[in-house]
Amino acid sequence: MTMIWVCGVDEAGRGPLVGAVVAGAVVLDPDHPIAGLKDSKKLSPARREYLYEQIMQKAKAWGIGEASPQEIDEINILQATMLAMRRAIEDLSTRLGKWPDKALIDGNRCPALPISAEAIVKGDTKEPAISAASILAKVTRDRQMQVLHERHPQYGFAQHMGYPTEAHFAALKQYGACAEHRRSFSPVRKVLES
Repeated sequence: MTMIWVCGVDEAGRGPLVGAVVAGAVVLDPDHPIAGLKDSKKLSPARREYLYEQIMQKAKAWGIGEASPQEIDEINILQATMLAMRRAIEDLSTRLGKWPDKALIDGNRCPALPISAEAIVKGDTKEPAISAASILAKVTRDRQMQVLHERHPQYGFAQHMGYPTEAHFAALKQYGACAEHRRSFSPVRKVLES
């Protein structure tokens, strides 16, 4: 019997003012189930880290893709998210040795792919493979924000992960934008224009 490989795909980092948008893609292995998969936003950071390692070890294949702040500014956040998702599936395909048979995409639209794809609204709460992808994307992006925090501690990225918080706005006003800020996002643009 031929296995049908279905990958779940999700992203992290559409809303922040800084950094890449990151996507994860995961094909789960029915012979090695992972307990406790759910939407990454509903998990503690420690639990996400634990499940991230479990996914790396037990998934049939996984992939990570991203689109840079410069790409976000050039093509807009929606197109950049689609690009990151496609790159995640391409990365997974390299590890799997072929394209998966189908992609389940969290949200209401799918990137252009050479395989069948289905968009599932709130998919990260319905499909374990999408939950796993959301965990990979979130942990990867949070780790990037920690690195960015070490490079630019004045912005407080480790606390707000680049989201538009009062503290982030205050730092933007005081220090201006760093190279990783998304110039096309209006709060950043306003600071640069003032």
